[in-house]
Amino acid sequence: MFIGTYEHAVDDRGRVAVPALYRVEFAAGGIVRPGPDGCVELHTQADFNRRAEALSGEVTLRTQAGRDELRDFFADAYPVELDRQGRILVPQAVRALVPLEQRVLVRGCGGHLEIWGRAHHDARQRARREAQAAAPATSVA
Repeated sequence: MFIGTYEHAVDDRGRVAVPALYRVEFAAGGIVRPGPDGCVELHTQADFNRRAEALSGEVTLRTQAGRDELRDFFADAYPVELDRQGRILVPQAVRALVPLEQRVLVRGCGGHLEIWGRAHHDARQRARREAQAAAPATSVA
C-alpha cells in the first residue's frame, strides 16, 4: 500500500521524483494518467491492470457514456519508466490535462500514488475543510 505525502520539484521537462521508499515498486515502470480531481495518478502495472479489469466489468459498452469512460481510461494512460535518479517523465499529453506546478506533492493513495500541484492541492484541502466546517453537525445516536 502506498501511504504518506512527499514534496518534490518538477523540472522544466516534466520529470518528478518517485519517493525513494517506493522506487522498487516501479523498477519495471508504471502507468500515469490524469486523475479525476486534478492530479496525476501513478500506477504500478499490476494496479493498473486490476483497475482496468474492474472498470471493464463495471461499465456497459451498450451506452455512449460507458464506451467514452472506457476509451478515456485507456487513451489517457501512458507507460513511464524510472530514470537513474528515480524520476518519471510525465508525458506532455498528461501535463496538458493536469498542469503541474514547480512544487508537487506525491501522495500515497492505497494502490497508487497521486501527484498534485502544491497550490492546487492546498486550495482543494482548504475548500474541503471549509465545507466540513460549514456542514451541519450530525449526531450519533
